[in-house]
Amino acid sequence: MNSKIDIRPSPIAGKWYTDDPEQLANSIDHFINDAHLPKLIGEVVGVMAPHAGHIYSGAVAGYAFAALRGLQPDVVAVVSPMHYPYPQELLTTGHAAYETPLGIIPVDHEALQELDKQLEQNLGFGLARIRRDPEHSLEIELPFLQRTLGSEFKLLPLMVRAQDAEVTHVLGQALAKTLQGRRALLVASTDLSHMYPQSMADRLDAEVLRCVEVFDPAGVLMAEELGKGFACGRGALAAVLWAAKDLGADSVKILQHATSGAVTGDLTEVVGYGAAVILRSRQEQEI
Repeated sequence: MNSKIDIRPSPIAGKWYTDDPEQLANSIDHFINDAHLPKLIGEVVGVMAPHAGHIYSGAVAGYAFAALRGLQPDVVAVVSPMHYPYPQELLTTGHAAYETPLGIIPVDHEALQELDKQLEQNLGFGLARIRRDPEHSLEIELPFLQRTLGSEFKLLPLMVRAQDAEVTHVLGQALAKTLQGRRALLVASTDLSHMYPQSMADRLDAEVLRCVEVFDPAGVLMAEELGKGFACGRGALAAVLWAAKDLGADSVKILQHATSGAVTGDLTEVVGYGAAVILRSRQEQEI
């Protein structure tokens, strides 16, 4: 570790995933190699991935990150929920880098400044910078990115408490403007239904995944309001879908769905996990 770099201390390594670098690399490679993807037509703009502990959702996450294998982005925007009661609607890190057992990922502060400027102009407020945050749902994706991508990258970390269409739509638009013209990827971090019986979870998850696959970010938000679906990161997911649309993406493919019951064997109260890839078929448009 470089002691001169202001690194966010991980609150979850050794808890949500192993802190042994070799074991972590091997487990992630196993998840990715076990994912059998359909033929994907078009350029990958981003993915949706779950964010539970690797033992529970890693197999599903492997499908999302297998779609990124070998890509070489300069920046990856990971957009997650914020599960803790910060008062601000949109947050990012106040540190210069994240660290996992697989190494250090620098934060793209120039991109954050540009995004913050866009948000201030269009919302009247920007990103709250927080230090030593306890949030797991952003960090949990990072080891997958470190094992999947073919080059070093900078991180654009965003944590979303907003759940309404106005804020998440503006966030998506601002994110797209920030990433336009750059080699970039989007990652939406979200789990699906929480603590329902398997049969109910399947119905709730199916509605959210239907909205994702028809590329309907407003529908993702409305699913919970109508009692038809649930995603704990719905605001983050909607923002990524809106950003992807503005970056020229025109299709989404669901890659996998499962619940925690597949790991625990308990089908009375499960958590749903989904993986999807966002694609752009119009080759003339570049991120």
